[in-house]
Amino acid sequence: MDRAKLEILADSAKYDVSCSSSGSSRRNVGGLGNACSAGICHSFTQDGRCISLLKILMTNDCVYDCEYCVNRRSNDVKRAIATPDEICTLTVEFYKRNYIEGLFLSSAVYKNPDYTMELLLETVIKLRKLYGFHGYIHLKGIPGADQALIMRAGEYVDRMSFNIELPSEKSLRLLAPQKTKKNILTPISMIYGEKDADKSKKSRFLPAGQTTQMIIGASPESDGHVLRLTEGLYNKYQLKRVYYSSYVPVIKSNILPSVPTGLLREHRLYQADWLIRFYGFKVDELVSPNENLSTEYDPKCAWALKHPELFPLDVNTAPLEMLIRIPGIGVKSAHKIISARRYGRLTLEDFLTMKIPLKRAIHFITFTGKYFGYKTDKAITTALKAIETNGSYQQLTLFSSPEVLSSVLRGEL
Repeated sequence: MDRAKLEILADSAKYDVSCSSSGSSRRNVGGLGNACSAGICHSFTQDGRCISLLKILMTNDCVYDCEYCVNRRSNDVKRAIATPDEICTLTVEFYKRNYIEGLFLSSAVYKNPDYTMELLLETVIKLRKLYGFHGYIHLKGIPGADQALIMRAGEYVDRMSFNIELPSEKSLRLLAPQKTKKNILTPISMIYGEKDADKSKKSRFLPAGQTTQMIIGASPESDGHVLRLTEGLYNKYQLKRVYYSSYVPVIKSNILPSVPTGLLREHRLYQADWLIRFYGFKVDELVSPNENLSTEYDPKCAWALKHPELFPLDVNTAPLEMLIRIPGIGVKSAHKIISARRYGRLTLEDFLTMKIPLKRAIHFITFTGKYFGYKTDKAITTALKAIETNGSYQQLTLFSSPEVLSSVLRGEL
């Protein structure tokens, strides 16, 4: 593959964010590469290694005319298409040079969904069987393609994604009229059913599961709407991740916003998503159906401020399910607290020794009745807002008094 073609196809793939990690532990069975459970695509392993993948489109020549897409049919951009052998050769050569450890392969819809999916399937089969590549492969499936092609591809790749694109069917009809909700959800449902029906296939049929992506801000749906859809996808189809991509105006449009959505909204959605998946929160606790998440506070802080009757919590008696709901305290820290308090009552100094973050938590906890946070609601909210906009910190010393330490943590010193 020549350099000009590679630059076109790699640049065209940059707006798809649903490929950050693999979660796959499939091992080499006689060939090049291993799938890495620590993750792919500029992730960092526990030993500090940065591992990445080749992220490329097979082609950016699309028959669809989605309003938000840089590769839409009516947009005047340079087009290119790579053959299956060109992608296979490029992947293997990059792997041998230690540039990558895996491949994220996507494509615009070339000619029609079936034809495109056939090319993608040919590529991954050749990579596995002809080129002997056993590294991580994430394949972005083509909605509307024949189900048999999609299911066969699932036997050769680690992960697949079918991007929902927009949070509602109404917006999909307006901005991507050639795509349908049914064509997107059918393969997601089919893949889930296949893995659920035969548990033994987990090791070879999409061992890293499936993901999806939504564009945020191109259409008018609220964060509450987006997160309810997300919660439903997790509950119904057991998706590994839902990715959120802030809208960026890459082409001129009469019906799309003229300014980018910005990263803060995307960041808040990821924070809320994390609380739903790992902290036991329900969407209804975090945001109402027609509202957006707070821009002033992270979702856990916003929830805690709405429930003053629950705080402050005593860290020496609070159960685990409440400890993880304290702003600033994560699951690991909560378990560390549970373990440490078996040996005695914890103090503020103990928290600092255990390196448990306190800049948010200090206002929502007590240590056997002793409270070190601000005492008025206004002071607390001001301090929490400052954390979001001010990154200033001061070196702490364990020999300071609890009162001095708490003052530092509140930003007074």
